[in-house]
Amino acid sequence: MLDKSYYEKVDEIVAGYGDESRYLIPVIQDVQSEYRYLPPELLKYIAEKLHITEAKAYSVATFYENFSLEPKGKYIIKVCDGTACHVRKSTDVLNMIRDLLELKPGQNTTDDMMFTLETVSCLGACGLAPVLTVNDVVHPSMTPEKVTELIYELREEAQA
Repeated sequence: MLDKSYYEKVDEIVAGYGDESRYLIPVIQDVQSEYRYLPPELLKYIAEKLHITEAKAYSVATFYENFSLEPKGKYIIKVCDGTACHVRKSTDVLNMIRDLLELKPGQNTTDDMMFTLETVSCLGACGLAPVLTVNDVVHPSMTPEKVTELIYELREEAQA
């Protein structure tokens, strides 16, 4: 059960758009921006507020890759594994991040909710390969050494 403040935040977001079904995507985008994922209880609540079925809300939330029903970390790291990045050893970068974050097979988010690691097909920055983003900030020409330094910096920033 979520805290009352979550529902109040949804009320505030919906009030900013209106309670018509056509506002589903911007409402869930704002909710995800607020909480870094879409809590299932809130998705049901949003459906009620917008006068649509819960199934409709879930179908939209699960259709688009940018929406997540699972909690994500404070830092969302997306490693490109498109052709240009793969050829320039993005797999080495990805493996180093997994090791540094001590992620078990199948685990994408650290236990402390600090980091979420995702692999994407393309970030549209092939000339900068291998590339990754941290919360949508591009980091070009990554190597295992550079990523080690980046993770260290992010951990320091989080503790500040």
